[in-house]
Amino acid sequence: MLFDPTTIGINIAAFQLVNGIAATAGSWLNPLMSILSESYYVVLLLVLGYLYLKKDKAIYAYIFSLVLLFAIGSGIKYAVAEPRPCSIPSLQWINMPNGCENSYSFPSDHAMVLTGVVLFLWRYRKAFALYAIWLLLVLFGRVYLGVHYFTDVLAGVALSLIIMYVIYRYSEKFYLLAKRLHLTILTKG
Repeated sequence: MLFDPTTIGINIAAFQLVNGIAATAGSWLNPLMSILSESYYVVLLLVLGYLYLKKDKAIYAYIFSLVLLFAIGSGIKYAVAEPRPCSIPSLQWINMPNGCENSYSFPSDHAMVLTGVVLFLWRYRKAFALYAIWLLLVLFGRVYLGVHYFTDVLAGVALSLIIMYVIYRYSEKFYLLAKRLHLTILTKG
């Protein structure tokens, strides 16, 4: 582990904030945050379907970017090997309604994979707005559920935006490559 996330003030402040929210909201917020967190794959598939229906040529870059971000995020997780906050004895006071996951914490895969998707939806105002609201709730939920430090989420967001911007910027090249390889998802026309 490169640094001890439990000594970073913003992480502790974020856990104190979500504990206050959890205490105020009562038990109804725990299942909502869990459901939003679990909707991860379904929403990624819905975005894929949406891009397909819109005949958006960036669909090829979208697929490539999801695979790439999963791979990069997993690689970083195993290289850094940061334990999840819910597994740290000194943090047993944090809200963790679902128990603790066994995998590593840094960076947040949810933040890394989901954040950059906004670049593929920015031209579709309603879809963009709905996705952005859902994304903010999911990212909040990662800290709320006690499975990530705030810095895990922040790092995932930053990495995602940088990588996805580059991929999105060259999405036309992905379309041309897919066309050359006869990987037709979109119909001609």
